[in-house]
Amino acid sequence: MAPAITVASSAIDAQTPFLPLQEETVDGAVDYKGCPAIRSKHGRWRSASFIIGVEVAERIAYYGITSNLISYLTGPLGQSTSTAAANVNAWSGFGSLFPVIGAIIADSFLGRYRTIVVASFIYILGLGLLTLSAVLPFNSEANSMKTRTGMLSDSVPFQTISIFFSLYLVAIGQSGHKPCVQAFGADQFDGQDPQESKAKSSFFNWWYLGMCLGPLLVISVLNYIQDNVGWGLGFGIPCIIMTIALVIFLLGSQTYRYVISSEERSAFVRIGRIFATAARNWRIKQSAIDVEEEVQGFFPSQGSEQFRFLDKALVATSSSDEDGKACCKSEVEEAKAVLRLFPVWATSIVYAIVFSQSSTFFTKQGLTMDRSLGSSFSVPPASLQSFISLSVVLFIPIYDRIIVPIARAYTGKPAGITMLQRIGTGMFISAVSMVIAAVVERKRLETALEHGLVDMPNVTVPMSVWWLVPQYVLFGISDVFTMVGLQEFFYDQVPTELRSVGLSLYLSVFGTGSLLSSFMVSFIDKITGSNGQDSWFSSNLNRGHLDYFYCLLAGFSVIEITLFAYFAKSYIYNRKTTI
Repeated sequence: MAPAITVASSAIDAQTPFLPLQEETVDGAVDYKGCPAIRSKHGRWRSASFIIGVEVAERIAYYGITSNLISYLTGPLGQSTSTAAANVNAWSGFGSLFPVIGAIIADSFLGRYRTIVVASFIYILGLGLLTLSAVLPFNSEANSMKTRTGMLSDSVPFQTISIFFSLYLVAIGQSGHKPCVQAFGADQFDGQDPQESKAKSSFFNWWYLGMCLGPLLVISVLNYIQDNVGWGLGFGIPCIIMTIALVIFLLGSQTYRYVISSEERSAFVRIGRIFATAARNWRIKQSAIDVEEEVQGFFPSQGSEQFRFLDKALVATSSSDEDGKACCKSEVEEAKAVLRLFPVWATSIVYAIVFSQSSTFFTKQGLTMDRSLGSSFSVPPASLQSFISLSVVLFIPIYDRIIVPIARAYTGKPAGITMLQRIGTGMFISAVSMVIAAVVERKRLETALEHGLVDMPNVTVPMSVWWLVPQYVLFGISDVFTMVGLQEFFYDQVPTELRSVGLSLYLSVFGTGSLLSSFMVSFIDKITGSNGQDSWFSSNLNRGHLDYFYCLLAGFSVIEITLFAYFAKSYIYNRKTTI
Protein backbone atom coordinates (compact mmCIF):
# COMPACT_ATOMS: atom_id res chain seq x y z
CA MET A 1 0.00 0.00 0.00
CA ALA A 2 1.26 3.48 -0.80
CA PRO A 3 2.39 5.49 2.23
CA ALA A 4 0.45 8.46 3.50
CA ILE A 5 1.32 11.61 1.63
CA THR A 6 1.10 15.19 2.80
CA VAL A 7 0.15 17.41 -0.12
CA ALA A 8 1.44 20.97 -0.26
CA SER A 9 -0.80 23.30 -2.23
CA SER A 10 2.18 24.70 -4.08
CA ALA A 11 3.36 21.33 -5.30
CA ILE A 12 0.46 20.54 -7.63
CA ASP A 13 -1.57 22.75 -9.87
CA ALA A 14 -5.14 22.25 -8.74
CA GLN A 15 -6.35 23.49 -12.10
CA THR A 16 -4.73 20.50 -13.81
CA PRO A 17 -6.84 17.31 -13.62
CA PHE A 18 -5.06 13.99 -13.30
CA LEU A 19 -6.35 11.05 -15.31
CA PRO A 20 -5.57 7.80 -13.46
CA LEU A 21 -4.57 4.84 -15.60
CA GLN A 22 -5.25 1.36 -14.31
CA GLU A 23 -2.97 -1.60 -13.43
CA GLU A 24 -0.25 -0.23 -11.16
CA THR A 25 0.04 1.87 -8.00
CA VAL A 26 3.23 3.92 -7.73
CA ASP A 27 4.59 5.06 -4.37
CA GLY A 28 5.17 8.79 -4.10
CA ALA A 29 3.00 9.70 -7.09
CA VAL A 30 -0.24 11.57 -6.51
CA ASP A 31 -3.11 12.98 -8.46
CA TYR A 32 -4.27 16.56 -8.07
CA LYS A 33 -6.31 15.63 -4.97
CA GLY A 34 -3.30 14.07 -3.23
CA CYS A 35 -4.47 10.47 -3.66
CA PRO A 36 -1.98 7.75 -4.68
CA ALA A 37 -1.65 7.80 -8.47
CA ILE A 38 -2.46 4.73 -10.50
CA ARG A 39 -0.33 4.35 -13.60
CA SER A 40 -0.15 1.77 -16.36
CA LYS A 41 3.18 0.62 -17.76
CA HIS A 42 2.30 2.16 -21.10
CA GLY A 43 1.33 5.40 -19.36
CA ARG A 44 4.89 5.97 -18.18
CA TRP A 45 6.21 6.54 -21.69
CA ARG A 46 3.01 8.26 -22.80
CA SER A 47 3.58 11.02 -20.26
CA ALA A 48 7.29 11.15 -20.97
CA SER A 49 6.63 11.56 -24.71
CA PHE A 50 4.77 14.85 -24.14
CA ILE A 51 7.62 16.11 -21.96
CA ILE A 52 10.33 15.02 -24.40
CA GLY A 53 8.37 16.81 -27.14
CA VAL A 54 8.40 20.11 -25.27
CA GLU A 55 12.12 19.78 -24.61
CA VAL A 56 12.81 19.14 -28.31
CA ALA A 57 10.98 22.34 -29.22
CA GLU A 58 12.76 24.33 -26.49
CA ARG A 59 16.17 23.14 -27.69
CA ILE A 60 15.31 24.16 -31.25
CA ALA A 61 14.43 27.63 -29.97
CA TYR A 62 17.58 27.87 -27.84
CA TYR A 63 20.03 26.66 -30.47
CA GLY A 64 18.24 28.76 -33.05
CA ILE A 65 19.71 31.70 -31.16
CA THR A 66 22.99 30.52 -29.68
CA SER A 67 24.35 28.54 -32.66
CA ASN A 68 24.77 31.66 -34.80
CA LEU A 69 24.79 34.38 -32.14
CA ILE A 70 28.49 35.12 -32.60
CA SER A 71 27.81 35.93 -36.29
CA TYR A 72 25.09 38.39 -35.24
CA LEU A 73 27.31 40.08 -32.67
CA THR A 74 30.29 40.40 -35.04
CA GLY A 75 28.01 41.34 -37.95
CA PRO A 76 25.10 43.73 -37.30
CA LEU A 77 26.37 44.73 -33.84
CA GLY A 78 29.97 45.16 -35.05
CA GLN A 79 31.74 43.55 -32.09
CA SER A 80 35.25 42.10 -32.31
CA THR A 81 35.74 38.34 -32.36
CA SER A 82 37.10 38.16 -28.79
CA THR A 83 34.39 40.48 -27.42
CA ALA A 84 31.62 38.57 -29.17
CA ALA A 85 32.98 35.21 -28.00
CA ALA A 86 33.20 36.51 -24.42
CA ASN A 87 29.63 37.85 -24.61
CA VAL A 88 28.28 34.58 -25.99
CA ASN A 89 30.06 32.59 -23.29
CA ALA A 90 28.87 34.99 -20.56
CA TRP A 91 25.26 34.79 -21.71
CA SER A 92 25.43 31.02 -22.06
CA GLY A 93 27.07 30.81 -18.64
CA PHE A 94 24.42 32.84 -16.86
CA GLY A 95 21.76 30.87 -18.73
CA SER A 96 23.16 27.71 -17.18
CA LEU A 97 23.63 29.19 -13.69
CA PHE A 98 20.19 30.79 -13.33
CA PRO A 99 18.49 27.34 -13.27
CA VAL A 100 19.81 26.87 -9.72
CA ILE A 101 17.44 29.67 -8.64
CA GLY A 102 14.60 28.33 -10.77
CA ALA A 103 15.02 24.86 -9.34
CA ILE A 104 14.95 26.15 -5.75
CA ILE A 105 11.73 28.03 -6.49
CA ALA A 106 10.23 24.92 -8.09
CA ASP A 107 11.23 22.46 -5.36
CA SER A 108 10.36 24.78 -2.46
CA PHE A 109 7.35 26.81 -3.61
CA LEU A 110 5.68 26.48 -7.01
CA GLY A 111 6.25 22.84 -7.91
CA ARG A 112 7.74 21.70 -11.21
CA TYR A 113 4.58 21.89 -13.31
CA ARG A 114 3.73 25.49 -12.44
CA THR A 115 7.36 26.58 -12.74
CA ILE A 116 7.57 25.15 -16.25
CA VAL A 117 4.43 27.03 -17.33
CA VAL A 118 5.55 30.38 -15.86
CA ALA A 119 9.08 30.01 -17.20
CA SER A 120 7.78 29.20 -20.67
CA PHE A 121 5.82 32.46 -20.79
CA ILE A 122 8.95 34.41 -19.80
CA TYR A 123 10.96 32.48 -22.41
CA ILE A 124 8.46 33.37 -25.15
CA LEU A 125 8.46 37.03 -24.06
CA GLY A 126 12.25 37.16 -24.33
CA LEU A 127 12.22 35.60 -27.79
CA GLY A 128 9.52 38.01 -28.91
CA LEU A 129 11.49 41.04 -27.74
CA LEU A 130 14.64 39.68 -29.39
CA THR A 131 12.77 39.38 -32.68
CA LEU A 132 11.43 42.90 -32.28
CA SER A 133 14.92 44.25 -31.55
CA ALA A 134 16.21 42.72 -34.77
CA VAL A 135 13.55 44.28 -37.02
CA LEU A 136 13.08 47.76 -35.56
CA PRO A 137 14.29 50.75 -37.65
CA PHE A 138 17.42 51.38 -35.58
CA ASN A 139 18.78 48.01 -36.74
CA SER A 140 18.27 48.97 -40.36
CA GLU A 141 19.92 52.35 -39.70
CA ALA A 142 23.05 50.68 -38.30
CA ASN A 143 23.23 48.32 -41.26
CA SER A 144 22.81 51.14 -43.78
CA MET A 145 25.62 53.07 -42.09
CA LYS A 146 27.81 50.02 -42.41
CA THR A 147 26.95 49.81 -46.12
CA ARG A 148 27.73 53.49 -46.78
CA THR A 149 31.03 53.59 -44.93
CA GLY A 150 32.22 50.06 -45.70
CA MET A 151 33.07 49.69 -42.01
CA LEU A 152 31.47 48.17 -38.95
CA SER A 153 29.81 51.07 -37.17
CA ASP A 154 29.32 51.32 -33.44
CA SER A 155 25.97 49.78 -32.63
CA VAL A 156 23.18 52.09 -31.60
CA PRO A 157 23.22 51.96 -27.77
CA PHE A 158 19.50 51.26 -27.51
CA GLN A 159 19.82 48.40 -29.97
CA THR A 160 22.62 46.81 -27.95
CA ILE A 161 20.71 47.24 -24.69
CA SER A 162 17.50 45.79 -26.13
CA ILE A 163 19.30 42.81 -27.66
CA PHE A 164 21.05 41.85 -24.43
CA PHE A 165 17.96 42.55 -22.31
CA SER A 166 16.05 40.13 -24.52
CA LEU A 167 18.82 37.51 -24.36
CA TYR A 168 18.99 37.60 -20.58
CA LEU A 169 15.19 37.43 -20.37
CA VAL A 170 15.48 34.21 -22.36
CA ALA A 171 18.09 33.05 -19.83
CA ILE A 172 15.65 33.75 -16.97
CA GLY A 173 12.95 31.76 -18.75
CA GLN A 174 15.38 28.92 -19.30
CA SER A 175 16.22 28.98 -15.58
CA GLY A 176 12.80 27.67 -14.67
CA HIS A 177 12.23 25.58 -17.77
CA LYS A 178 15.45 23.63 -18.15
CA PRO A 179 15.89 21.83 -14.77
CA CYS A 180 12.20 21.26 -14.14
CA VAL A 181 11.21 19.74 -17.49
CA GLN A 182 13.82 17.00 -17.32
CA ALA A 183 13.14 16.26 -13.63
CA PHE A 184 9.42 16.20 -14.36
CA GLY A 185 10.04 13.75 -17.20
CA ALA A 186 12.16 11.43 -15.07
CA ASP A 187 9.49 11.58 -12.33
CA GLN A 188 7.24 9.56 -14.62
CA PHE A 189 9.36 6.48 -13.77
CA ASP A 190 9.69 4.79 -10.38
CA GLY A 191 13.39 4.40 -9.59
CA GLN A 192 12.67 1.84 -6.85
CA ASP A 193 11.19 -0.63 -9.34
CA PRO A 194 13.88 -2.70 -11.17
CA GLN A 195 12.10 -2.53 -14.53
CA GLU A 196 11.32 1.16 -14.25
CA SER A 197 14.89 1.80 -13.12
CA LYS A 198 16.07 0.44 -16.48
CA ALA A 199 13.44 2.53 -18.23
CA LYS A 200 14.58 5.64 -16.38
CA SER A 201 18.20 5.12 -17.46
CA SER A 202 16.96 4.62 -21.01
CA PHE A 203 14.81 7.75 -20.67
CA PHE A 204 17.89 9.93 -20.18
CA ASN A 205 19.41 8.48 -23.35
CA TRP A 206 16.30 9.05 -25.47
CA TRP A 207 15.76 12.43 -23.85
CA TYR A 208 19.14 13.60 -25.09
CA LEU A 209 18.47 12.00 -28.48
CA GLY A 210 15.34 14.12 -28.81
CA MET A 211 17.23 17.22 -27.68
CA CYS A 212 19.72 16.73 -30.50
CA LEU A 213 17.41 15.40 -33.22
CA GLY A 214 15.16 18.48 -33.20
CA PRO A 215 17.98 21.03 -33.62
CA LEU A 216 19.65 18.78 -36.20
CA LEU A 217 16.60 19.00 -38.46
CA VAL A 218 16.01 22.72 -38.03
CA ILE A 219 19.20 24.59 -37.08
CA SER A 220 20.78 24.49 -40.55
CA VAL A 221 17.62 26.03 -42.00
CA LEU A 222 17.51 28.71 -39.29
CA ASN A 223 21.20 29.54 -39.80
CA TYR A 224 20.63 29.93 -43.55
CA ILE A 225 17.63 32.20 -42.94
CA GLN A 226 19.60 34.33 -40.48
CA ASP A 227 22.61 34.68 -42.80
CA ASN A 228 20.73 35.17 -46.07
CA VAL A 229 17.14 36.30 -45.41
CA GLY A 230 17.10 38.31 -42.21
CA TRP A 231 17.72 38.14 -38.49
CA GLY A 232 14.14 39.16 -37.66
CA LEU A 233 12.70 36.05 -39.30
CA GLY A 234 15.63 33.97 -38.01
CA PHE A 235 14.78 34.94 -34.42
CA GLY A 236 11.01 34.92 -34.96
CA ILE A 237 10.81 31.25 -35.89
CA PRO A 238 12.28 30.11 -32.51
CA CYS A 239 9.64 32.29 -30.80
CA ILE A 240 6.87 30.50 -32.70
CA ILE A 241 8.39 27.10 -31.96
CA MET A 242 8.60 27.85 -28.24
CA THR A 243 4.94 28.88 -28.22
CA ILE A 244 4.06 25.54 -29.81
CA ALA A 245 6.17 23.82 -27.13
CA LEU A 246 4.07 25.33 -24.35
CA VAL A 247 0.86 24.21 -26.05
CA ILE A 248 2.24 20.66 -26.38
CA PHE A 249 3.15 20.59 -22.70
CA LEU A 250 -0.31 21.75 -21.62
CA LEU A 251 -1.98 19.13 -23.83
CA GLY A 252 -0.28 16.37 -21.86
CA SER A 253 -1.32 17.67 -18.44
CA GLN A 254 -3.91 14.96 -17.81
CA THR A 255 -1.39 12.14 -18.21
CA TYR A 256 1.38 13.36 -15.89
CA ARG A 257 2.53 11.80 -12.63
CA TYR A 258 3.07 14.43 -9.95
CA VAL A 259 5.65 13.38 -7.36
CA ILE A 260 5.77 15.34 -4.13
CA SER A 261 7.53 14.94 -0.82
CA SER A 262 5.95 13.24 2.18
CA GLU A 263 8.40 14.99 4.51
CA GLU A 264 7.12 17.69 6.85
CA ARG A 265 10.31 19.71 6.43
CA SER A 266 11.86 20.53 3.10
CA ALA A 267 15.18 18.98 2.17
CA PHE A 268 16.76 22.44 2.23
CA VAL A 269 15.75 22.86 5.87
CA ARG A 270 16.90 19.37 6.86
CA ILE A 271 20.28 19.61 5.17
CA GLY A 272 20.86 23.16 6.35
CA ARG A 273 20.13 22.10 9.92
CA ILE A 274 22.75 19.32 9.64
CA PHE A 275 25.50 21.75 8.69
CA ALA A 276 24.43 24.30 11.31
CA THR A 277 24.30 21.72 14.10
CA ALA A 278 27.64 20.20 13.08
CA ALA A 279 29.20 23.67 13.14
CA ARG A 280 27.88 24.34 16.65
CA ASN A 281 29.16 20.96 17.84
CA TRP A 282 32.65 21.32 16.41
CA ARG A 283 34.17 20.63 19.86
CA ILE A 284 32.29 17.32 20.30
CA LYS A 285 34.57 14.28 20.57
CA GLN A 286 34.20 11.07 18.56
CA SER A 287 33.26 9.07 21.64
CA ALA A 288 30.09 11.13 22.11
CA ILE A 289 29.20 10.55 18.44
CA ASP A 290 29.68 6.77 18.82
CA VAL A 291 27.36 6.73 21.82
CA GLU A 292 24.64 8.63 19.94
CA GLU A 293 24.92 6.27 16.95
CA GLU A 294 24.39 3.29 19.25
CA VAL A 295 21.38 5.01 20.84
CA GLN A 296 19.85 5.41 17.37
CA GLY A 297 20.50 1.74 16.60
CA PHE A 298 23.69 2.05 14.54
CA PHE A 299 27.10 0.56 15.08
CA PRO A 300 29.84 3.23 15.26
CA SER A 301 31.29 2.03 11.96
CA GLN A 302 27.94 1.92 10.16
CA GLY A 303 27.31 4.58 7.54
CA SER A 304 29.60 6.65 5.38
CA GLU A 305 33.14 7.26 6.66
CA GLN A 306 33.37 10.34 4.46
CA PHE A 307 32.73 13.79 5.91
CA ARG A 308 32.72 12.43 9.46
CA PHE A 309 32.58 15.99 10.79
CA LEU A 310 28.87 16.01 9.89
CA ASP A 311 28.31 13.19 12.39
CA LYS A 312 28.70 15.81 15.10
CA ALA A 313 25.11 16.82 14.26
CA LEU A 314 23.95 13.55 15.85
CA VAL A 315 24.68 14.93 19.33
CA ALA A 316 22.07 17.16 20.98
CA THR A 317 23.36 20.41 22.44
CA SER A 318 20.18 21.54 24.14
CA SER A 319 16.66 20.28 24.71
CA SER A 320 15.10 23.68 25.10
CA ASP A 321 14.52 24.37 21.42
CA GLU A 322 14.18 22.62 18.09
CA ASP A 323 17.60 23.72 16.83
CA GLY A 324 19.32 22.10 19.74
CA LYS A 325 17.84 18.64 19.18
CA ALA A 326 19.93 15.87 17.72
CA CYS A 327 19.66 15.07 14.03
CA CYS A 328 18.94 11.51 13.02
CA LYS A 329 21.47 9.32 11.24
CA SER A 330 19.48 9.16 7.98
CA GLU A 331 19.43 12.97 7.76
CA VAL A 332 23.19 13.13 8.29
CA GLU A 333 23.77 10.56 5.56
CA GLU A 334 21.49 12.59 3.27
CA ALA A 335 23.64 15.69 3.87
CA LYS A 336 26.77 13.66 3.15
CA ALA A 337 25.25 12.45 -0.11
CA VAL A 338 24.72 16.05 -1.24
CA LEU A 339 28.23 17.06 -0.19
CA ARG A 340 29.73 14.17 -2.16
CA LEU A 341 28.37 15.69 -5.36
CA PHE A 342 30.65 18.72 -5.32
CA PRO A 343 33.99 17.06 -6.16
CA VAL A 344 32.28 15.55 -9.22
CA TRP A 345 30.77 18.94 -10.05
CA ALA A 346 34.12 20.74 -9.75
CA THR A 347 36.07 18.20 -11.80
CA SER A 348 33.55 18.45 -14.66
CA ILE A 349 34.05 22.16 -15.27
CA VAL A 350 36.93 21.80 -17.72
CA TYR A 351 34.72 19.59 -19.87
CA ALA A 352 32.19 22.44 -19.91
CA ILE A 353 34.89 24.93 -20.92
CA VAL A 354 35.83 22.71 -23.85
CA PHE A 355 32.15 22.25 -24.75
CA SER A 356 31.59 26.01 -25.07
CA GLN A 357 34.09 26.33 -27.94
CA SER A 358 31.82 24.63 -30.48
CA SER A 359 29.50 27.64 -30.78
CA THR A 360 32.22 30.31 -30.84
CA PHE A 361 35.70 29.70 -32.23
CA PHE A 362 34.75 26.62 -34.24
CA THR A 363 32.21 28.76 -36.06
CA LYS A 364 34.71 31.57 -36.70
CA GLN A 365 37.19 29.03 -38.08
CA GLY A 366 34.59 27.73 -40.49
CA LEU A 367 33.86 31.26 -41.67
CA THR A 368 37.41 31.58 -43.04
CA MET A 369 37.43 28.22 -44.87
CA ASP A 370 36.10 26.98 -48.20
CA ARG A 371 32.39 26.36 -47.56
CA SER A 372 31.22 25.90 -51.14
CA LEU A 373 28.84 23.04 -51.79
CA GLY A 374 28.31 22.82 -55.50
CA SER A 375 28.57 25.88 -57.73
CA SER A 376 26.12 28.20 -56.02
CA PHE A 377 25.60 27.18 -52.39
CA SER A 378 27.79 28.12 -49.42
CA VAL A 379 27.43 26.16 -46.17
CA PRO A 380 26.65 28.43 -43.17
CA PRO A 381 29.55 27.85 -40.74
CA ALA A 382 27.24 27.57 -37.72
CA SER A 383 25.46 24.68 -39.46
CA LEU A 384 28.48 22.46 -38.82
CA GLN A 385 27.23 22.22 -35.25
CA SER A 386 24.62 19.90 -36.70
CA PHE A 387 27.33 17.24 -36.82
CA ILE A 388 27.32 17.23 -33.02
CA SER A 389 23.60 16.50 -33.04
CA LEU A 390 23.95 14.01 -35.90
CA SER A 391 26.63 12.01 -34.09
CA VAL A 392 24.46 11.99 -30.95
CA VAL A 393 21.41 10.84 -32.91
CA LEU A 394 23.37 8.02 -34.54
CA PHE A 395 25.35 6.95 -31.48
CA ILE A 396 22.66 6.94 -28.77
CA PRO A 397 20.71 4.00 -30.29
CA ILE A 398 24.03 2.13 -30.64
CA TYR A 399 24.89 2.89 -27.02
CA ASP A 400 21.42 2.13 -25.63
CA ARG A 401 20.67 -1.01 -27.66
CA ILE A 402 24.10 -2.55 -28.21
CA ILE A 403 26.77 -1.24 -25.83
CA VAL A 404 24.60 -1.18 -22.69
CA PRO A 405 23.24 -4.77 -23.05
CA ILE A 406 26.75 -6.10 -23.70
CA ALA A 407 28.15 -4.22 -20.70
CA ARG A 408 25.17 -5.30 -18.59
CA ALA A 409 25.94 -8.94 -19.32
CA TYR A 410 29.44 -8.51 -17.85
CA THR A 411 28.75 -6.11 -14.96
CA GLY A 412 25.21 -7.03 -13.97
CA LYS A 413 24.32 -3.33 -13.68
CA PRO A 414 21.03 -2.14 -15.29
CA ALA A 415 22.84 0.73 -17.04
CA GLY A 416 25.83 -1.41 -18.09
CA ILE A 417 28.43 0.85 -16.52
CA THR A 418 28.23 3.22 -13.57
CA MET A 419 27.30 6.84 -14.09
CA LEU A 420 30.78 8.04 -13.14
CA GLN A 421 32.44 5.60 -15.55
CA ARG A 422 30.23 6.98 -18.28
CA ILE A 423 31.12 10.58 -17.41
CA GLY A 424 34.86 9.85 -17.36
CA THR A 425 34.74 8.14 -20.76
CA GLY A 426 33.22 11.24 -22.32
CA MET A 427 35.87 13.45 -20.72
CA PHE A 428 38.60 11.40 -22.39
CA ILE A 429 36.91 11.67 -25.80
CA SER A 430 36.55 15.42 -25.28
CA ALA A 431 40.30 15.74 -24.63
CA VAL A 432 41.00 13.86 -27.87
CA SER A 433 38.70 16.24 -29.74
CA MET A 434 40.76 19.22 -28.53
CA VAL A 435 43.97 17.62 -29.78
CA ILE A 436 42.39 17.08 -33.20
CA ALA A 437 41.04 20.65 -33.22
CA ALA A 438 44.56 21.97 -32.55
CA VAL A 439 45.99 19.89 -35.41
CA VAL A 440 43.32 21.08 -37.86
CA GLU A 441 43.82 24.73 -36.88
CA ARG A 442 47.58 24.38 -37.34
CA LYS A 443 46.88 22.99 -40.82
CA ARG A 444 44.59 25.95 -41.59
CA LEU A 445 47.23 28.47 -40.52
CA GLU A 446 49.89 26.74 -42.62
CA THR A 447 47.57 26.79 -45.64
CA ALA A 448 46.91 30.52 -45.20
CA LEU A 449 50.66 31.17 -44.96
CA GLU A 450 51.42 28.99 -47.96
CA HIS A 451 48.98 30.95 -50.17
CA GLY A 452 49.99 34.38 -48.89
CA LEU A 453 46.65 35.02 -47.15
CA VAL A 454 47.92 35.87 -43.67
CA ASP A 455 47.01 39.54 -44.05
CA MET A 456 43.84 38.88 -46.07
CA PRO A 457 41.26 37.86 -43.43
CA ASN A 458 38.32 38.34 -45.79
CA VAL A 459 39.74 35.98 -48.43
CA THR A 460 38.72 32.33 -48.16
CA VAL A 461 41.52 30.00 -47.13
CA PRO A 462 41.68 27.18 -49.75
CA MET A 463 41.01 24.46 -47.20
CA SER A 464 37.69 22.63 -47.04
CA VAL A 465 35.47 23.36 -44.06
CA TRP A 466 34.86 19.60 -43.81
CA TRP A 467 38.23 19.33 -42.03
CA LEU A 468 36.34 20.54 -38.96
CA VAL A 469 33.85 17.66 -39.00
CA PRO A 470 35.90 15.14 -36.89
CA GLN A 471 36.14 17.48 -33.91
CA TYR A 472 32.39 18.12 -34.06
CA VAL A 473 31.66 14.38 -34.28
CA LEU A 474 33.87 13.62 -31.28
CA PHE A 475 32.09 16.38 -29.36
CA GLY A 476 28.79 14.61 -30.04
CA ILE A 477 30.06 11.20 -28.95
CA SER A 478 31.54 12.67 -25.78
CA ASP A 479 28.14 14.27 -25.07
CA VAL A 480 26.46 10.87 -25.16
CA PHE A 481 28.75 9.76 -22.36
CA THR A 482 29.42 12.82 -20.22
CA MET A 483 26.40 15.06 -20.85
CA VAL A 484 23.82 12.31 -20.40
CA GLY A 485 25.84 10.79 -17.57
CA LEU A 486 25.88 14.08 -15.67
CA GLN A 487 22.15 14.51 -16.15
CA GLU A 488 21.39 11.08 -14.71
CA PHE A 489 23.98 11.43 -11.94
CA PHE A 490 22.73 14.76 -10.58
CA TYR A 491 19.11 13.64 -10.83
CA ASP A 492 19.67 10.28 -9.17
CA GLN A 493 22.06 11.20 -6.37
CA VAL A 494 20.07 13.94 -4.62
CA PRO A 495 17.07 13.65 -2.27
CA THR A 496 13.80 13.14 -4.15
CA GLU A 497 12.52 16.63 -3.29
CA LEU A 498 15.69 18.23 -4.70
CA ARG A 499 15.79 16.62 -8.13
CA SER A 500 15.15 19.90 -9.94
CA VAL A 501 18.01 21.37 -7.93
CA GLY A 502 20.13 18.35 -8.83
CA LEU A 503 19.60 18.94 -12.53
CA SER A 504 20.28 22.64 -12.04
CA LEU A 505 23.63 21.63 -10.53
CA TYR A 506 24.34 19.72 -13.74
CA LEU A 507 23.44 22.84 -15.74
CA SER A 508 25.55 25.01 -13.48
CA VAL A 509 28.59 22.96 -14.50
CA PHE A 510 28.16 24.29 -18.00
CA GLY A 511 27.26 27.76 -16.78
CA THR A 512 30.43 27.95 -14.74
CA GLY A 513 32.40 26.51 -17.65
CA SER A 514 31.04 29.13 -20.05
CA LEU A 515 31.82 31.97 -17.63
CA LEU A 516 35.33 30.65 -17.07
CA SER A 517 35.76 30.30 -20.82
CA SER A 518 34.70 33.93 -21.20
CA PHE A 519 37.21 34.97 -18.53
CA MET A 520 39.98 32.87 -20.09
CA VAL A 521 39.37 34.33 -23.55
CA SER A 522 39.43 37.91 -22.21
CA PHE A 523 42.50 37.28 -20.05
CA ILE A 524 44.49 35.46 -22.74
CA ASP A 525 43.46 38.05 -25.33
CA LYS A 526 44.80 40.82 -23.12
CA ILE A 527 48.05 39.05 -22.24
CA THR A 528 48.93 37.75 -25.71
CA GLY A 529 47.81 40.93 -27.44
CA SER A 530 50.01 43.28 -25.38
CA ASN A 531 52.90 45.29 -26.81
CA GLY A 532 51.25 45.55 -30.20
CA GLN A 533 51.32 41.81 -30.87
CA ASP A 534 48.49 39.81 -32.37
CA SER A 535 46.62 37.91 -29.68
CA TRP A 536 45.65 34.26 -29.93
CA PHE A 537 42.11 35.44 -30.71
CA SER A 538 42.92 38.17 -33.22
CA SER A 539 39.97 39.25 -35.38
CA ASN A 540 42.25 38.19 -38.22
CA LEU A 541 42.33 34.50 -37.33
CA ASN A 542 45.17 33.99 -39.80
CA ARG A 543 47.40 35.87 -37.35
CA GLY A 544 45.85 34.30 -34.27
CA HIS A 545 46.74 31.07 -32.54
CA LEU A 546 43.61 29.14 -31.72
CA ASP A 547 45.78 26.03 -31.96
CA TYR A 548 47.66 27.16 -28.84
CA PHE A 549 44.35 27.69 -27.03
CA TYR A 550 43.10 24.23 -28.01
CA CYS A 551 46.34 22.65 -26.80
CA LEU A 552 45.95 24.50 -23.50
CA LEU A 553 42.42 23.11 -23.12
CA ALA A 554 43.67 19.60 -23.95
CA GLY A 555 46.25 19.93 -21.16
CA PHE A 556 43.59 21.10 -18.70
CA SER A 557 41.46 18.12 -19.75
CA VAL A 558 44.22 15.68 -18.82
CA ILE A 559 44.45 17.25 -15.36
CA GLU A 560 40.66 17.14 -15.07
CA ILE A 561 40.49 13.43 -15.95
CA THR A 562 43.15 12.61 -13.37
CA LEU A 563 41.33 14.44 -10.57
CA PHE A 564 37.96 13.07 -11.64
CA ALA A 565 39.26 9.49 -11.55
CA TYR A 566 40.59 10.07 -8.03
CA PHE A 567 37.26 11.34 -6.68
CA ALA A 568 35.19 8.84 -8.67
CA LYS A 569 37.14 5.94 -7.17
CA SER A 570 36.17 6.95 -3.63
CA TYR A 571 32.61 8.02 -4.42
CA ILE A 572 29.85 6.23 -2.49
CA TYR A 573 26.62 5.95 -4.46
CA ASN A 574 23.29 6.78 -2.92
CA ARG A 575 21.64 3.35 -3.04
CA LYS A 576 18.06 4.56 -3.16
CA THR A 577 17.92 3.36 -6.78
CA THR A 578 19.45 0.50 -8.67
CA ILE A 579 22.71 1.66 -10.29
